[in-house]
Amino acid sequence: MNVITCIEDLRVLARKRVPRMFYDYVDGGSWTEGTYRANERDFQQILLRQRVAVNLAHRSTRSTMLGQEVAMPVAIAPTGLTGMQRADGEILAARAAKAFGVPFTLSTVSICSIEDVAEATGGHPFWFQLYVLRDRGFVERLIRRAHDANCSALVLTLDLQIAGQRHKDLKNGLSAPPRLTLRNLIDMASRPRWGLGMLGTKRRGFGNILGHVEGVENMASVSAWTFGQYDPTLNWDDVAWIRRLWKRKLVLKGIQDVEDARLAVAAGADALIVSNHGGRQLDGAPSSIRALPAIVEAVGDRIEVHMDGGIRSGQDVLKAMALGAKGTYIGRSMLYGLGALGEAGVSRALQIIHNELDLTMAFCGRTDIGDVDTGVLLPGTW
Repeated sequence: MNVITCIEDLRVLARKRVPRMFYDYVDGGSWTEGTYRANERDFQQILLRQRVAVNLAHRSTRSTMLGQEVAMPVAIAPTGLTGMQRADGEILAARAAKAFGVPFTLSTVSICSIEDVAEATGGHPFWFQLYVLRDRGFVERLIRRAHDANCSALVLTLDLQIAGQRHKDLKNGLSAPPRLTLRNLIDMASRPRWGLGMLGTKRRGFGNILGHVEGVENMASVSAWTFGQYDPTLNWDDVAWIRRLWKRKLVLKGIQDVEDARLAVAAGADALIVSNHGGRQLDGAPSSIRALPAIVEAVGDRIEVHMDGGIRSGQDVLKAMALGAKGTYIGRSMLYGLGALGEAGVSRALQIIHNELDLTMAFCGRTDIGDVDTGVLLPGTW
């Protein structure tokens, strides 16, 4: 592919270069995948209001998220198994985010560890996403490690007490590292660029867990331990406990309901993320962009409201900002770039979204992202 113009181009290329097991892990949702598809589709139904004869000479997409200056109101979302899309994937994505000037969020179930990312980025601040696992001692140590690695924000995910049923993952037998079945060996052999990268790295398991839990010292045991640790007892008392442990910025991810948004405010969070986990948990739930306006109206004057889910373009970012979001996140868009071209692909994904955001803002007659509101949207379409 000589010219890459959009995130879809990166997706097509990633599908050719990433083994099916790990590509499907990214490009899939739970059950019928209805909510996953709605996350994208509902953005497309919101129409933009074009304006003309506005002085567009000086434009800026610069903003802040959690008090941090950003090149555009976009952060890289936490995504599990990123290092299986491309060898050392979390490190590559963090480097690209640092160079572009946007936040990078590392997942608890990353392949590269907190310490790996901190070392590779020269101690540059990044954000860390936390799952509350059954082993609370491990959770406390993980929070301490994030603090010591100079993580400036903790993103606490609340919507994975139990895992949604993802049919593609079940059919593919998803695991990290992949099981060496005949089917998987043939699939990986057909993607030599991916295979050579994996042969050249030592990072092929869950880096934040391997070697940090008693009795979990090898790749065979780490996956079983991890997926048995999701805790159905997670509740707001646990959020309060984490708020006491973590003195820096705290973000609560997975909010879809107005009442939960109010509880997030009461818990002392600095921001919340309107998110349905990319359509990977409750199928049949509303898209994130549809859930956003009511939550902004209810609590947007008391807490910083962010959103993720379905963002594939700068136009999507603009629409989310118009509906009250103070920041957005890209997960799949980043992963398509990573799978397609590695670090350069993540940079390209960010460039694509930034260019689209800048141009769309201009066509809507706005020159500063801080001035974007519902006036850029066509009435009756949102």
